[in-house]
Amino acid sequence: MPATLAVVRKLSLDALAREHLETAARSASGRSGTTVYGGHEQVLRQTLVAMRAGTSMAEHENPGEATLTVLRGRVRLATADATWEGRSGDLLVLPPARHSLEAIEDSVVVLTVAKLR
Repeated sequence: MPATLAVVRKLSLDALAREHLETAARSASGRSGTTVYGGHEQVLRQTLVAMRAGTSMAEHENPGEATLTVLRGRVRLATADATWEGRSGDLLVLPPARHSLEAIEDSVVVLTVAKLR
């Protein structure tokens, strides 16, 4: 059986974080983001999101199993019943409920979602 050549894509999340924080600072919304892996045609999607302090993502549905990795700053995740804070290096498992996200400080997170089919 012939060997399959594996293709590895390497990204610097640190460089993307710097770039998107700069873009967020110039943006009227105070946010900037990019999909770093996956997309609509795949089950797994990872999205880097930069948010200026005081900006938020309004309450929205959970699209599937999801985690939020805080690369920089401090964020607050909230549902109707509870709130959690995450700091650099924290991994938050998103609850299966409507939720919102607020940047307490200038922050960068990676949202990882395994979409429901």
